[in-house]
Amino acid sequence: MVDIFASMKAFPLFAACVLAAASYPAIPSDKTTPVQQRLAVNGPDAVSVGWNTYQKVAQPCVQYGTSKTSLTSKQCSTSSITYPTSRTYSNAVTLTALKPATTYYYKIVSTNSSVEHFLSPRVPGDKTPFSINAIIDLGVYGADGFTIQGDQTKRDIIPTIDPSLNHTTIDRLARTVDDYEFIIHPGDLAYADDWFEKPKNLLDGKNAYEAILEQFYTQLAPIAGRKPYMASPGNHEVACQEIPVLTLACPEGQKNFTDFMNRFGQTMPVSFASTSADQAAKVNANKAAALAKPPFWYSFEYGMVHVAMIDTETDFANAPDQPGGSSGYLNASPFGTANQQLDWLAADLASVDRTITPWVIVGGHRPWYTTKGSSPCDSCQKAFEPLLYKYGVDLAIFGHVHNSQRFLPVNNSVADPAKLNNPKAPMYIVAGGAGNIEGLSSVGGNYTTNVFAYADDFSYASVSFQSANNLKVEFIRSSTGDVLDSSVLYKKHDQQFVVQ
Repeated sequence: MVDIFASMKAFPLFAACVLAAASYPAIPSDKTTPVQQRLAVNGPDAVSVGWNTYQKVAQPCVQYGTSKTSLTSKQCSTSSITYPTSRTYSNAVTLTALKPATTYYYKIVSTNSSVEHFLSPRVPGDKTPFSINAIIDLGVYGADGFTIQGDQTKRDIIPTIDPSLNHTTIDRLARTVDDYEFIIHPGDLAYADDWFEKPKNLLDGKNAYEAILEQFYTQLAPIAGRKPYMASPGNHEVACQEIPVLTLACPEGQKNFTDFMNRFGQTMPVSFASTSADQAAKVNANKAAALAKPPFWYSFEYGMVHVAMIDTETDFANAPDQPGGSSGYLNASPFGTANQQLDWLAADLASVDRTITPWVIVGGHRPWYTTKGSSPCDSCQKAFEPLLYKYGVDLAIFGHVHNSQRFLPVNNSVADPAKLNNPKAPMYIVAGGAGNIEGLSSVGGNYTTNVFAYADDFSYASVSFQSANNLKVEFIRSSTGDVLDSSVLYKKHDQQFVVQ
């Protein structure tokens, strides 16, 4: 593959002029050159490698091994797919039988590729401390990649500040790449559907949508090509445009989460098989695996954590982006049968053996707890909150609101009296301040259970699993790396939620 750190020079971090000219990245002379690389945890001993090419690849292959100079293993697939209006094909290969927590080197087979590396997953039950990052609502605009604030016509003026002087979220991730083991991104990637801010015509809008996607995923590759990047959908993945009259003009290939499904549907995992000795856990894990629908809803286990990624956009009563929801004009079709997502989540959470993976976190896009500067997702709360409380979820991570927020553990809008000392209710955070064309969201009036809210600059969340009983959540200011807020959640984890 092309050296993805070198590509940061070829494509400066979140390059300028995306809106002004809807400019595409240059097509390499060898159209099998891998671009837009991305990894994902695909199993307890497996990592999927996804990438795009500018022509269909008959047999995508990846060579890999534990030595950079000896890539002795090879996996191939026939997965090379595209859709109308896309210039690229999404390819995917899954690397299996990996040794746990081991550095592997890999090379996408092409005449123009190089060797990269990743850390293989920690097996469920490994109690070694590690950290992850939560990056939500991340888009591409401006020389530093993000919206210019204030009244200086942010959509018409592209800044010319040297990118090296702007330590943005993506730059911070690159600088600290060895400090975290994977990333979760529950929705709103690229903001390609905001092309209308400066269109020449609707045809230009169609092209701008694809150009922004190419720009964003090319610029994300230095991170996603080294760390598993676990994604689930948000409202900006639905179609080429959120404005009703313009949505009608979206080509069929740019509706109903098409790019999101092509890009991540081949790499995100199905629920893992249970490693528990409990028979009920095994039965529920098998049920969850049958009901999972990656990349919309799925789960995985990594060391001492079980992660469930949910879809707050479709597939539950009054879901915002499907017909009849608050954004019903998008008419996003359900992706499962009636109640499939909620049945999956119940089975999935009921399968977790806390003696193996004591921590359970849920990642989704739209929050139901947020400060008064924005509206909560009431239909999401009605659908999901009872399950999160019933099955003892420890931490719930959301975005959609473009700032950072932390709440006390809470259920049904009532704070748990134990606060951070072994609460029964989940702790909720919003990590939507990474930066995009729409800017930051005002905090507005405080909410009774809110203990931290920040909207002065771009930021993201870091979650550290310190032990089976202690979990640290920090919010990091992207421009400086300063810790804006830090808290430690203590849980005894002496209760099993496995049920028949």
